[in-house]
Amino acid sequence: MSKTSQENKVKKTKKLAVEDQVIDQKAPETEVTTPVEETTDLSAVAELKTARTAKVRGKRYQKVRKLVDANKLYSLKEAVKLVKATSLSKFDGKVEAHVTILDIGNAGEIVFPHLEASSKRIVVLNDTVLAEIKGGKVNFDILIATPITMPKLLPFAKLLGPKGLMPNPKSGTLTDKPEDALKKLSVAKTVIKTEKKAPVVHIVVGKVSQPIAELEANVTELMKVIKVIKIKKLALCATMGPSVKIEIVK
Repeated sequence: MSKTSQENKVKKTKKLAVEDQVIDQKAPETEVTTPVEETTDLSAVAELKTARTAKVRGKRYQKVRKLVDANKLYSLKEAVKLVKATSLSKFDGKVEAHVTILDIGNAGEIVFPHLEASSKRIVVLNDTVLAEIKGGKVNFDILIATPITMPKLLPFAKLLGPKGLMPNPKSGTLTDKPEDALKKLSVAKTVIKTEKKAPVVHIVVGKVSQPIAELEANVTELMKVIKVIKIKKLALCATMGPSVKIEIVK
């Protein structure tokens, strides 16, 4: 074989080797996956969910609801009459006031002139009560003590503490005047407080069975304590009845 032929053969071999190397160094092909189209109709799901959770009122409610004009502002007396007439509960339901005021927070405390006193069992610490506590009996909801008798309760802190029954000055249950505290705590005092994020007060002003005059007096007292000038909207309703809007006379 001539020298020229040998040189050409060597060049061809080197070229093939280089091509093989280049092929080996190529990045592997990447598999392309076509995204699957979302087939769920989110709006349809939302509509279905709303339809399932929508509250359907019964025939009795629909019937009494027609007695109340949702666009009318009633006088207090008219509103109380309607609330009593549209109560659907089989038990002695509560009458609730829903008040929209100017500011969020506490709007004071109220003692309604016609509202049942607290049904909580309130006792002043004495030898009889102490003996019951020693026996593991807790037959009260509120315990009043004086600074002198308070040390007698310390051995029972683990029994009373977790139940929130240990007397303390902040709650008015640790005092030098236990009899005054007993009277004060027995009164149906209610804190007027709005929702956390809205200036709306929800408060019980009586029971459906109460006379119209008593419920009127309770609502009037509520408006007086909050101050009429601060009230934007006011409505009454029974526990299971429709809302009745009240005209606010300023």
